[in-house]
Amino acid sequence: MTSSSSSPSQDAKRLAHAYPEGLRADALMEEDVAWKHDMDGERDGDQFDRSERAALRRVAGLSTELEDVTEVEYRQLRLERVVLVGVWTTGTAQDADNSLAELAALAETAGALVLDGVIQRRDKPDPATYIGSGKALELRDVVMETGADTVICDGELSPGQLIQLEDVVKVKVIDRTALILDIFAQHAKSREGKAQVALAQMQYMLPRLRGWGQSLSRQMGGGRGGLATRGPGETKIETDRRRIREKMAKMRREIAEMKTGREIKRQERRRNKVPSVAIAGYTNAGKSSLLNRLTGAGVLVENALFATLDPTVRRAETPSGRLYTLADTVGFVRHLPHHLVEAFRSTMEEVADSDLILHVVDGSHPVPEEQLAAVREVIREVGATDVPEIVVINKADAADPLVLQRLLRVEKRSIAVSARTGRGLEELLTLIDDELPRPSVEVEALVPYTQGKLVARAHTEGEVLSEEHTADGTLIKVRVHAELAADLAPYTPAATA
Repeated sequence: MTSSSSSPSQDAKRLAHAYPEGLRADALMEEDVAWKHDMDGERDGDQFDRSERAALRRVAGLSTELEDVTEVEYRQLRLERVVLVGVWTTGTAQDADNSLAELAALAETAGALVLDGVIQRRDKPDPATYIGSGKALELRDVVMETGADTVICDGELSPGQLIQLEDVVKVKVIDRTALILDIFAQHAKSREGKAQVALAQMQYMLPRLRGWGQSLSRQMGGGRGGLATRGPGETKIETDRRRIREKMAKMRREIAEMKTGREIKRQERRRNKVPSVAIAGYTNAGKSSLLNRLTGAGVLVENALFATLDPTVRRAETPSGRLYTLADTVGFVRHLPHHLVEAFRSTMEEVADSDLILHVVDGSHPVPEEQLAAVREVIREVGATDVPEIVVINKADAADPLVLQRLLRVEKRSIAVSARTGRGLEELLTLIDDELPRPSVEVEALVPYTQGKLVARAHTEGEVLSEEHTADGTLIKVRVHAELAADLAPYTPAATA
């Protein structure tokens, strides 16, 4: 009798032809369990490793490697199949629908596929399961019917609500805050942005840590390894919380150090008397597009929520030649999580320390007044209520003319523009020039050509009203701040008379 041997890959090919696809796995197991005299008869000793060899056997045709870009994009969408849940407590039915539509946009930005959305009318969310026990059972039926693997609630849930709702629907449950934090984690690019997002995530997760089994077992109490076991000791979950608090303290120190660097830059601009303008507004209102149009900054522009998180400061010039800085800030959203407001407070200080706020609102949004109210609430939290504000109604080319008229009538200091087509940008620049604080002292001086630095400072730090080159020097009439006025004083007509 001739014995034949074959490699594992040849065995797999033979099985692929010999068995239907549904029976291949069974056939492979049968092959491993079956006794072969020519192979197994020569083995000696206990065969305890047979199950390990079967577990490591390679099966052809099970690779999930992505083939092309299209498949990569599809895989990104099908990572999470979600059902949205909202509780309608105040306002109209349209307000509730708009809120859930925004939650759907947030979910899609995070890379999820929205399958369904449900809203419940209640006076207040249920303290146990957010939507009540009966509605939670109905939600479980919706989840099973759609094949969803995640439920997203339009609100911030307590740890107890998350646990109890998960127990009923049998799939993962997250809230609006966790969803926004996930988007921020995906889009943060700079070191400061990543640190701020990490701090906000740890603040959110700290009260939501769960443990079971060994996580709740206690370590030995006091003493130095001897017989003394005074006290119950820490449980593992308590140890985890302590470590998170230590990491949070470290993150706060790092963010404070980064804040110092940004503060130094702001002090330099203040020393040079350069006015600053901050662009604030709802997410996806077109702030980055406006910054690119006004300064050519080249910041990422994408039709997505929170596409850009890191603040960008660029130099700009008014039609009259005055220099100023234009800062793009993080976008805001309704019910912005308190953790994010705290973590990004140092970034939002660009708004509080500015001389003028360009409040960008999406004119094509169904209810732009809600966006204005949400942004102003955050501006109030960071202490920027005293800063002058211009409401810039963007996307005017796609907006309803009646909505534009209503906004322009209600908001006294407002202008309609389109960052895509360039409509209204010249008028906006003129309005910025008019609203920026002007130097308080008007000076006329004949500056010698040997003091050309003073003329250059007058152009960069002040507002030049007239300039004439004469045989004795530059005759200049400017409006400047007090410090530069003192430097020009020796060359004024009164000083030279």
